[in-house]
Amino acid sequence: MPALILASSSSYRKTLLQRLHLPFQCASPDIDETPSVNEPPEQLTQRLALQKAQSLQQTFPQHLIIGSDQVVLLDGQPVSKPGSHLEATRQLRASSGQTLTFSTALCLLNSASGNYQLIVEPYRVTFRQLDDAQIERYLSREKPYDCAGSFKSEGFGISLVHSMQGDDPNSLIGLPLIKLCDMLAKEGIYLP
Repeated sequence: MPALILASSSSYRKTLLQRLHLPFQCASPDIDETPSVNEPPEQLTQRLALQKAQSLQQTFPQHLIIGSDQVVLLDGQPVSKPGSHLEATRQLRASSGQTLTFSTALCLLNSASGNYQLIVEPYRVTFRQLDDAQIERYLSREKPYDCAGSFKSEGFGISLVHSMQGDDPNSLIGLPLIKLCDMLAKEGIYLP
């Protein structure tokens, strides 16, 4: 079995990949994540997932490299990681009663052959109507300042949700494991 590399420094993606009980190592890709002019968000996230994997191809020439990138959209506009309490409050106020689309791109690159598989996995989250007190309680407890949309579905953030729709809830956290299992099988790695 070729060794697996996770092209990410994300602790969230690392924790998700550990669930598959496969040996892997993490390496941080060094790429420019600036969008191209008029580049649609889902195209951007696909390009970045592929570039993350390809950026490590020379360092890991006989490996399977996993690249992933995520964009969160509200009314067609990207929603970033808030970075602060004030910005998280603003984001959650804007998300109140709205549906956000989490589009997570996943790439599996065989660095020996140069062949890759690339998909985008959408997942929709409709938020409850939130008042300022609910937002403050959530942010004080969860502090999701490093999460796009100020939302952690794997934590207390689930209390903010009215409904979810999609094929793989892991894609919300940043790594669509169901599709990854399919991709690995095409490379001869079968789970369980």
